[in-house]
Amino acid sequence: MTKVKTLTRSDIADAITAEFQVTKFEALEFIHEVLSEIGEALVDGEDVKITGFGTFKVHNKKERMGRNPKTKEPAVISARRTVSFRASPILKKKVNENF
Repeated sequence: MTKVKTLTRSDIADAITAEFQVTKFEALEFIHEVLSEIGEALVDGEDVKITGFGTFKVHNKKERMGRNPKTKEPAVISARRTVSFRASPILKKKVNENF
């Protein structure tokens, strides 16, 4: 089984530092600000569309009846909000180019 590498904030900051000649601290601040803006928009119920990358969408789920898998007893699943991501066709194409 092949170990899959995970891209981290630090990796992104290193790439920004190399490309734009800024300090790693400045790059990390920039990343933090971008992710904060995205997070705040999602908290406010807004969808976030990044052209060429994809769309983050907030979904409201209603309260519903479920079942405890261990005891098989009925249980209420509370109402909640979830976030989904849908990749753009451009991103999907890039991911599949070298597959």
